[in-house]
Amino acid sequence: MVTLKEIAKAVGLSTATVSRVLNFDQTLSVSAKTRQTIIETAEAMKYEPLRTRARANQQGVSKIALVHYLRPDQELIDPYYVALRLGIESRCQALKVETVKVYHTDRLPEATLLQSASGIIAIGRHDENEIAWLKRHNKNLVFADFSPPTDEFDCVESDLMLAMRKLLQSLTSAGYKRIGFAGWVDVYDGVPSVTPERRCRAYMQWAEEAGVFDPRLCLTGSKAEESGYKLARQMLSEDNRPDALITANDNMAMGAYRAIHELGLRIPEDIAVASFNDISAAQFMNPPLTTVHLAAEEIGETAVDLLLEQVGGRELRRRMMLATSIRWRGSTRSPAQ
Repeated sequence: MVTLKEIAKAVGLSTATVSRVLNFDQTLSVSAKTRQTIIETAEAMKYEPLRTRARANQQGVSKIALVHYLRPDQELIDPYYVALRLGIESRCQALKVETVKVYHTDRLPEATLLQSASGIIAIGRHDENEIAWLKRHNKNLVFADFSPPTDEFDCVESDLMLAMRKLLQSLTSAGYKRIGFAGWVDVYDGVPSVTPERRCRAYMQWAEEAGVFDPRLCLTGSKAEESGYKLARQMLSEDNRPDALITANDNMAMGAYRAIHELGLRIPEDIAVASFNDISAAQFMNPPLTTVHLAAEEIGETAVDLLLEQVGGRELRRRMMLATSIRWRGSTRSPAQ
C-alpha cells in the first residue's frame, strides 16, 4: 500500500503538505503547479486515501466473485483480459477485499460461490440465461467489458464503435484510401452471432457511409493470431489490395505481420497495419504497432468501485464508457505526417 510518506519523498515535500493537498485543503498556500505535481504523483503511484480503503469494510464487502466468460487457457493468451482482471484484483487488494475467480466451463459455477460473495463482477459477454442465473444468486452485479441489452445492471467498457471511427478517420487523414479490416464473429455456446462484432459493425457502417464498402476488404475468422495470418494473406492476394489493414486485436496483428513479411511486403511502405488493445508486446513488434489503447486495468478498477457503490445503497444503475486513445507507432503514418 502506497503511503503519504512515500509520495512526499517522491515529490520532495513534507508529508503534511502532501496530506493537505490530497485532502483538498484550500487554505494551504502552495502553487497550482505543486498541487498538480502531488496529485499526478499520487495517481501514478495508485495511492488510495484511507477513507476509500475503509469504505469496503464499512459496507461489509469482504469477498467479490469474478465470473469470467473465458476459460483459463483462453485468458492466458489474451493480455487484454489478463490486464482487466489484474485491475480488479489490485483494486480489491488495496481495499483488503478477497476475490474468488470463476472461469468459464461447460457448466454453470457453483451457486454457493456466488451467494457467499458480497457481489459479482462478470467479465466479458454473457448470454441472457447466464445473466439471469447470476442475478438470481446475487443482487449486486456489475459487468466489465460488456453492456447487457438492458439498463438494470451497472457496466463499464470502452466505446469500441467510436474508437473504430476515430481510427478510420485518422488513417484517412493520414492519406490511406483503401482500408481493410480483419476481425471475428462472436460465438456463444458454439453458435455464431448474427450481429457483427462492434469493431466490424463500425467499420461496415463507416465504409458504407463513405461509399467504399468492399466485402473483399472486410473478412472475419477467429480472434487468434493464426486467424490474423490467414485473413491477411487472403486479403493481400487480391489484385487491388488495401494500403492499410486494421485488425480487431493485437494478437491478430501479429499474424498479419507474418503474412505480410512472407509475401515480401514492407510495413508501412507497402501496407500499413493498425490494431486494438495496446498489449505490451505491440511496442516491440517490427515495426512497432499502431494500436488503439483500451483502458483494461481502469475498466477493472471502475467495476470494483461500481460494485462498492451498489453495496453501499446506490439504486440508480450506471453505464460507463471509458475513453480510448490511439498510440501512433511505426506501422502507419500518423495524421500529423
